[in-house]
Amino acid sequence: MKVPIKVTVNGKVCESEVEPRTLLVHFLREELGLTGTKIGCDTSQCGACVVRLDGATVKSCTCLAVQADGMAVTTIEGLAQNGNLHPVQEAFWDNHGLQCGYCTAGMIMTVTELLQRNPHPSADEVRAGLEGNICRCTGYHNIVKATLAAAETMAAAPASTTATTEATEATGG
Repeated sequence: MKVPIKVTVNGKVCESEVEPRTLLVHFLREELGLTGTKIGCDTSQCGACVVRLDGATVKSCTCLAVQADGMAVTTIEGLAQNGNLHPVQEAFWDNHGLQCGYCTAGMIMTVTELLQRNPHPSADEVRAGLEGNICRCTGYHNIVKATLAAAETMAAAPASTTATTEATEATGG
């Protein structure tokens, strides 16, 4: 038996019918074709599947699609606006905050929320904020460097740009 759901994903309303046991990560990847959200461990340990649900980060491998009914989901594909990378995406690119890239989407989604909560984190606060995300390649040095660079860029951005970006992320647009 399938259940109807209505979810706003990256600003677009999506109506579908899903089996009640369908994980959000599978709905995003298989139903909507948003493959930036990765399936890493299926046990909520690695963070490769992190998305934002009504503005808060969640591990989509532990959330059912039916739980997202009526909510806004933002995936890595939804961060860029008008063809421009989000400052966190840009900073990861510029500061080599990735290697194989498998964990990168989850890292970026976690960092966007971290910087929204704490716009001026220390390196230690960044490391603590990323505790639920595992990277097997980088050793985290460049991920921390990228996060701090994104914080500087976002702090230097006009207030209206930052507010627009945060509002867009919170609504999944």
